[in-house]
Amino acid sequence: MAIKMNWKTLIIILSCAASVSSCKSKNKSGQSDVTGWNYNDKNMGGFQVAKEKEEKTGPGLVFIQGGTFTQGATQEDVMGDWNNIPRRITVNSFYMDRTEVANVHYREYMYWVNTVFDGDEYQAVRNAVLPDTLVWRSELAYNEPLVEYYLRHPSYNYYPVVGVTWKQANDFCAWRTDRVNEGELVKRGYINKNSLKNLSGLGQENFNTKAYLLGEYQPTPGQAAKSKKNPLKNPNGTPRTNVTFEDGILLPGYRLPTEAEWEYAALGLVNQNPMPSKKEGKRGEELLTNKQVYSWSQNVNGLRDTRRGSWQGTFLANFKRGAGDNMGVAGGLNDRAVYTAPVTSFYPNGFGLYNMSGNVNEWTADVYRPLSGVDNDDVASYRGNRYETVDMSSGKAERDSLGRIKNRYITDAESKNRRNYQKGDVINYLDGDSSIAGVSYGYGITTLISDKSRVIKGGSWNDRAYWLSPGTRRFLEEDQSSSTVGFRCAMDRVGSPEGNGHGTGINYKARRQNSRKR
Repeated sequence: MAIKMNWKTLIIILSCAASVSSCKSKNKSGQSDVTGWNYNDKNMGGFQVAKEKEEKTGPGLVFIQGGTFTQGATQEDVMGDWNNIPRRITVNSFYMDRTEVANVHYREYMYWVNTVFDGDEYQAVRNAVLPDTLVWRSELAYNEPLVEYYLRHPSYNYYPVVGVTWKQANDFCAWRTDRVNEGELVKRGYINKNSLKNLSGLGQENFNTKAYLLGEYQPTPGQAAKSKKNPLKNPNGTPRTNVTFEDGILLPGYRLPTEAEWEYAALGLVNQNPMPSKKEGKRGEELLTNKQVYSWSQNVNGLRDTRRGSWQGTFLANFKRGAGDNMGVAGGLNDRAVYTAPVTSFYPNGFGLYNMSGNVNEWTADVYRPLSGVDNDDVASYRGNRYETVDMSSGKAERDSLGRIKNRYITDAESKNRRNYQKGDVINYLDGDSSIAGVSYGYGITTLISDKSRVIKGGSWNDRAYWLSPGTRRFLEEDQSSSTVGFRCAMDRVGSPEGNGHGTGINYKARRQNSRKR
């Protein structure tokens, strides 16, 4: 039977055929815009390119969408320090722990260290991770129950860990990075699952992310790595057992948040936006409706909940209301915590973060200076850079006794010809001190501020309400600890700053498509 066909039908059929042919001719994983060569094609060089993907949110973290805000004081400087002068800056998007690191989390870290480094030669390593429980002692108070039980009793499992120095908090972040990435590789079958069963006595031979990426740590491959279904391929098309950072499987490192990041996250200003952008093609409003004092976004910048219902009138943070009043009167306790409270107590802020005001002060990454922020960069403001690189003095990267890649500090000689920095250690760059030759400020003589002084923020169970404001700041030496200081971790955000599948920049094509749908 003959099929009748007009010229319009013929054009449509030919167009469809051309489209199908075009699709078949292209490699499914993409093609280079600069060479025309196929990616992931063993017959065209074998250059491997992973599909573009959003960064996965690591365990315990929430996404903090960045933006501009005014960092610094939001209320009268009653201490007269003048160390938090308001200044507009921009914070890049990042991730942050939903809660403070709790006792049970830190004990998991201690257990791992005690198991992996169990020999006599590692006694100093095991001792180095122990929190100082004696921080609870006071000359004129009976706090021995906290000294003995706070860290280890299960009643305190989910209370914030305290007595941890800045250095210990940094080491915890490094350990957490390796455990999360190791667990992900085991889960996906790139490392043999039995490797997690035999931790005892591993010592130096434990998984370290950087050592793995540099080829200095060779784990036993899992079944998925050897399978023909393994999406990772060598240039010749055979399954690849080692994962690279370009594959998008490994996460960036956990770290302490910068002071600017911490303060921005504490304010949770996204809650004040009346029309936040939640999907591609919809533009949000650039608007702040309220000048916040504390980390919660309420109609009134007070210390009590203003919402109608059973919560109305309750305190929104764990702090000391006044001299001798740490929790209120029996039968009507105000914050219901004489010391610290569980890390998920009270109402989370706009980003979903708990206890950004009160409970415990928290370590930040920054070195403290009274005028920090005045001369800092407009974006990603931070003081404390001392640049490092992999130590290649032996001709290759090497691991230290703990299994970590050895680093060294960048020298001034290596930096002098650069345009963006001329010194390797820039902790004191534009810090407000006199530049007159011969002038020095002796730590402990004319000042208590040193290069080891680190910023702490947030206020604690033993602080008055003034210190609960995210704009306030104090400092503690990085090798000291306190019963009122804990920490939480952060992580870099790679790729687009907006999240929710949004790209970077304005995608006009997506906007037009959404307009047609409406």
